[in-house]
Amino acid sequence: MNKCVAVIGCGIWGRNIVRNFYNLGALHTVCDLDSDNLNLIQDLYRDVNISNDFESVIKNPEITALCVVTPSHTHFNLVKKAILAHKHVYVEKPISTSSKEVQELKDLADKEGIKLLVGHLLLYHPAVNRLKMIIAQGLLGKIKYVQSDRLNINYFKNDRSVMWDLAPHDVSMIAHVTGKAPVRVLNAVGVASEFENICDITHLTIEFEDGIIGQVSDSWIHPQKRVSLLVRGEKATAILDDTLQEGKLKVYDNKKSSQNDIEVFDYLEIEPLKLECQHFLNCIEHDKTPRSDGENGYMIVKVLEDAERMMLGAQKQQYLDNHEFKLSRSK
Repeated sequence: MNKCVAVIGCGIWGRNIVRNFYNLGALHTVCDLDSDNLNLIQDLYRDVNISNDFESVIKNPEITALCVVTPSHTHFNLVKKAILAHKHVYVEKPISTSSKEVQELKDLADKEGIKLLVGHLLLYHPAVNRLKMIIAQGLLGKIKYVQSDRLNINYFKNDRSVMWDLAPHDVSMIAHVTGKAPVRVLNAVGVASEFENICDITHLTIEFEDGIIGQVSDSWIHPQKRVSLLVRGEKATAILDDTLQEGKLKVYDNKKSSQNDIEVFDYLEIEPLKLECQHFLNCIEHDKTPRSDGENGYMIVKVLEDAERMMLGAQKQQYLDNHEFKLSRSK
């Protein structure tokens, strides 16, 4: 693979993507508006081009693919310009916070013959894919319930809510391991503990195909990090704890009360981000559809869009109820 990839945005996460494409021998240019970020990249990777001009990057014929790692509200315009410039695109999640915009990008990419990959990283996680195999083999029995918790501290709340920041991982992962698409949002609750208009705690209940219920909890304010996925089947229950260094994936027999009666499953220890970057390059080289393509991106955004609508409706109703209660007390 020639050096054909430009990374747009080299903040904290962007630098991880820069590192992986560089190590894969595919990195051509890094673009950012922040000169300090670019200087850091130049110090680390002397032979990589840097630029603060997005337009010049997409006009460069040597660059055939872009990786967009910018705030989510900028994704639509940047990705659309890239597709129209006939560049393959890897865009960080969420691809947009509007399903209408995602549909437009997906249709445009299909029309132009462009590979569009959305950064649903956990679809490339070796432990997640080992769990998918376990479920497909029937070791857990019929799946009844899935719970995904993604709780941590985040001091850089630059998204519209924790749901848009983290839940794309959870929903895409649940759909991936079960092989079942989300059907509808049953409940959505959000709490803004610090800033009035930004929910930093959200809880979603989603129905997936075959009646599987998924519970997704995300937080930016938990001092103790928790990143876990529980999959409950009729025969056994799997828990994937991504905070552990080893033994992340365990399966418990539902019929046995002792926690010693568990099976630990091995998997290849490869950085998920490396696998995702390699997958993007392979899809371009061999004309394959990305695992997390535009259709996958649309599915996730539509679910979260519905959840946000429900969440905001509940918050409005709570405000009205509280206001009515205060008025009745004052009479």
